[in-house]
Amino acid sequence: MKTKKTIGRADIVDFPDLGIEGVKAKIDTGAFTSSIHCKKISVKEGVLSFHVSIDQDGTTISKRFETTDYTQKKIRSSNGVAQLRYVIKTKIVLFGKAYPAQFSLTDRSRMKNPVLLGRKLLKGRFLVDVSEKNLSFDLKKTQK
Repeated sequence: MKTKKTIGRADIVDFPDLGIEGVKAKIDTGAFTSSIHCKKISVKEGVLSFHVSIDQDGTTISKRFETTDYTQKKIRSSNGVAQLRYVIKTKIVLFGKAYPAQFSLTDRSRMKNPVLLGRKLLKGRFLVDVSEKNLSFDLKKTQK
């Protein structure tokens, strides 16, 4: 039987493919698909263009990306409204391991955390303990 890691209600994660580290993430078992805060999302001639916009310690990091490897998916937001969103594949690092994952691109500027980790990423890999937080990040700090 595969051992599952315990993850808390929130953590700080890295996106090696995007060159972004130290991103605050909310763990949300109510959400199926993970999402990342993006702005200026557009498609032109089959190329998806977007800016990942992350606030870190009062500084905004904004990086522009383009990809042809994307899909569109209807996603129901927390307020119950279904939206058609672009979804990309990338890797996320938790507990020192890079996991392939899908992230919907959406404006999360009104949310506390720029990243939301949903059930599709968590299933079969993690158990959620809502009394904990930053377990992956704390492990990373001790390994430096």
